[in-house]
Amino acid sequence: MEIENEFTKIASLIGERARALILWSLLDQKAYTASELSIIADISRQSVSNHLSKLIDAKLVCADKQGRHRYFRLTDENIAHVIESMASLIPHKKIEIKKNANAEKLSFARTCYDHLAGKISVEIVNALLNKNIICLDKDSFTVTEFGEKWFDEIGINIDNLKNKNRSFAHKCLDWTERKHHIAGALGNAILEKFLEKDFIRKKKNSREILITTVGKKFFYEKLNISL
Repeated sequence: MEIENEFTKIASLIGERARALILWSLLDQKAYTASELSIIADISRQSVSNHLSKLIDAKLVCADKQGRHRYFRLTDENIAHVIESMASLIPHKKIEIKKNANAEKLSFARTCYDHLAGKISVEIVNALLNKNIICLDKDSFTVTEFGEKWFDEIGINIDNLKNKNRSFAHKCLDWTERKHHIAGALGNAILEKFLEKDFIRKKKNSREILITTVGKKFFYEKLNISL
């Protein structure tokens, strides 16, 4: 019964509307002040403090102090993976009905905590698989010998990523596409390298990702993806 009790505690924490909105907003990997989160969740400053205390006690959220301010963020990528995966339970028809111009842009390219998500991320996975750069291995992706050379050419060292104290390249179910994209150390490295090379850009105050002209050229020439 101990495990069941702990599970219900976590489920009830995540299931409350204000806390769910707080956790959802933290998926952009930014750290927010309590005041910012109170605006996002549309609740008072006192209420958001109470909710944050419960999330911190459950180790879903942590706080960093900088000067007079405290900044709140998700504890780690595993929390982000759970929150993002829960969105895949939304009936697909409801997602389609509620789509507008902004939602379309988010469903095409966005961040999922520290890696790429959306249609573009699924297309990248398909292209990497088709070119034998990566291959599937149950719940994760592995990089082929050819793939190691391919990634090295764009500045991603696979050996270094494998030595990191985190998942290398697990599958993450994309809640808008209902297909998997790459998370873990490799997913993060791809996002950071694409940002560094200006293939993509983060839109301010949003999880939306913009594809640059340089990026469109790279995706077409290296992955046969037309954008």
